[in-house]
Amino acid sequence: MSVLTMVDALRSRRTPFVLATVVRAERPTSAKPGDRALVLPDGTMEGFVGGTCAESTVRLQGLRLLATGESTLLRITPTATSETVSEGLVTVGNPCLSGGSLDIFLEAMLPPMLVHVHGDAPVARALVDIGRAIGHDIRRPAVEDALPDDLAALVVASHGRDEESLLVAALRVGVPYVGLVASRKRGAAVLSSLDVTDEQRARVHTPAGLDIGARTPAEVALSVYAQLVAEHVGVREVPAGTSVVLAAAAVDPVCGMRVPVRESALSLVDNGLSVYFCGLGCRQAYADEPERYRT
Repeated sequence: MSVLTMVDALRSRRTPFVLATVVRAERPTSAKPGDRALVLPDGTMEGFVGGTCAESTVRLQGLRLLATGESTLLRITPTATSETVSEGLVTVGNPCLSGGSLDIFLEAMLPPMLVHVHGDAPVARALVDIGRAIGHDIRRPAVEDALPDDLAALVVASHGRDEESLLVAALRVGVPYVGLVASRKRGAAVLSSLDVTDEQRARVHTPAGLDIGARTPAEVALSVYAQLVAEHVGVREVPAGTSVVLAAAAVDPVCGMRVPVRESALSLVDNGLSVYFCGLGCRQAYADEPERYRT
């Protein structure tokens, strides 16, 4: 399966990942501009952006980015003596590149904000249209459908149909934003009928949306999404329920490169201690002369 085909599959499953793309390669390197790889939350990689040394660095930096949702340019060069971070650029030293260097753009690809809209009124339809236009993942599930772990917002615009059950279900599982499209009077009556705690009841936004003087269904929908933005709902982050394996880092004693510590990492045991390496060459060099590299 090609990397881009996998991207489509991961997006459809709402799985976060980092897309690594080689944008510059200085010879001698095995990777070429345009080569791509994916870093998945469990630390596995698919694709190609260089040999084992480059792959090790991309994995380590990619997992860091998954935890923050940010993107950066990664420069792997044999001339750097230590890892440096500046705005938009991380530079890592790798003496194993045989004189070449790589610039790899690491782009954290997190799923768009997931919003459930209930109802078939004009406001509900406007919520769907505008939400999709601004890039959210808008869905209209059945009332009885289970709420996913990464649901960011649930908005009810059903004009009295199934309102209580939907609101109670969302409040009990802790959906970050719960909104009810209704007048202040009717909204207060619905809230008083909910079988939830006062703290949970206070979390319902009704009338849903910021007070911008909205009159049309589209304006009401716009006010709801403005409220989501104002309250920082769905800010770029790994969805709830996704486990990102933030591997600890060790220093390869042969080349000095930082490498991730994981079960499948290249390593050997010396005097009862595990020693980790960026590639087979460094591991063999250590195995041949361990006393030379012991600290």
